[in-house]
Amino acid sequence: MIPHDLFAPLMFVGLILVLLPGFPVAFSLSAFGLFCGFLAIQWGYFTPQFLAILPYNIFGILSNELLLAIPFFTLMGSILEKCGLAENMLDSMGQLFGRIKGGLGYSVIIVGFILGAITGTVAGQVIAMALISLPVMIRYGYHVRYTTGVLAASGTITQLVPPSLVLVVLADQLGKSVGDMYKGAWGPSFLQILLFAFYTFLLTKFKPSHVPAAPDNENVKIDAALVFKCVKGILPSAVLIFLILGSMGGIIGINTAIVTPTEAGALGVMGALILAAFNKRLNWKILKGALIGNMRITAMVIFILIGSRIFTLVFLGVDGAIWIEDMLISLPGGAMGFLIVVNIFVFFLAFFLDFFEIAFIIVPLLAPVAEKLGINLIFFGVLLSVNMQTSFMHPPFGFALFYLRGICDTLYKNKTIKKPILTKDIYWGALPWLFMQLILVALVISFPGAVTYFLDKEVEVDLDKIEIELPDFDQGYDQGPLDVDSIMEGFEEPTK
Repeated sequence: MIPHDLFAPLMFVGLILVLLPGFPVAFSLSAFGLFCGFLAIQWGYFTPQFLAILPYNIFGILSNELLLAIPFFTLMGSILEKCGLAENMLDSMGQLFGRIKGGLGYSVIIVGFILGAITGTVAGQVIAMALISLPVMIRYGYHVRYTTGVLAASGTITQLVPPSLVLVVLADQLGKSVGDMYKGAWGPSFLQILLFAFYTFLLTKFKPSHVPAAPDNENVKIDAALVFKCVKGILPSAVLIFLILGSMGGIIGINTAIVTPTEAGALGVMGALILAAFNKRLNWKILKGALIGNMRITAMVIFILIGSRIFTLVFLGVDGAIWIEDMLISLPGGAMGFLIVVNIFVFFLAFFLDFFEIAFIIVPLLAPVAEKLGINLIFFGVLLSVNMQTSFMHPPFGFALFYLRGICDTLYKNKTIKKPILTKDIYWGALPWLFMQLILVALVISFPGAVTYFLDKEVEVDLDKIEIELPDFDQGYDQGPLDVDSIMEGFEEPTK
């Protein structure tokens, strides 16, 4: 029998061990949570009636309207990903900036930012950009490690740029407005783009051979027609994203939401269908592929959420929340110490867990502690979103690197590129960009205003200065007894 005060710590360690073999997380969480629940009942840590609320918890998940936004935004991204927007933007931007050193790198970063606000999926974004840009960058003489690194990093931008699915999930787990979460994410999103562009600029100065300009024999004429082609590729998507985010109050300067996130997602799907039709890419094959992918992602999210709810319920039943709170509140440095430790923990946890799993398992346990320490939960959620980007760039576990590995092999087999790209080049190429993502985490921790500056200012009320004037109840009562008959005069007797 495990002592009560050790049950929660051992349960948390056991969770990590159970997840390491790689068995589906949703089922691992459910099975391990129920196993620990049966042990807790057997040893008398809580009664069987405690688990009776589990069905109500699961029903609450399935009836959560906010989570309905996830399939809508996923479907919107899947449709836009397949309707040729990435090809048009990368082609035109590459021609526009290709004649300057690092121009193709800048193009990939900018298009990655724009596509991040459109597609919402790292896999689709990395694959689309690598298929189009990697052969061109290799042909122009870009260093293979810079090429693979910028493509993978630009693909992960989608995790932070609104309307990111990560921010929707975090808003739900933290009990905050999705629109406010989007507003808070704009600052770090722009900072990340600046970091990536600054690194490319430094390479043009210190290692110009790594990021050369396009050769002069490329017959590209920079004129109004090319600029119009760039605008034509960007403007429709920008208008769609502005409508979606603006209607939710997720754009800086717009403080009123006129639709819910679910309704905004439905609006996005309609806009994506219109854009796909406009680009003559709307057909049954594209729609079927988008629907199947959307179904898989939605089912995965729901099952992970159910499994995490089972584990969390048992963990709370054995006073796990109290254990975590006592451990984290007592950290040296107060709120700053808490943020540093939590981000280091999440960084290493991201080696093994997806962002959905971290959001559903870890965030509900950390949020109450953050609130007690006086940390703005919007800031906390955006900070975790910045940190969880790194889960896609971790060598050797980063999924963005896996996707890129597959595309490199495909391009070599198709003889689109002449030489194979080695795995070690992909991993070494990812490290500078991973380091820049960690710099962004440090910047956001050090300067919370990067998130909170764009939020609606809270009205501060000084309770000590509030004055309440009460009426003088004695006034009029010193003029003799009340005349009840005169008061009741004019009132009719109610009819039966």
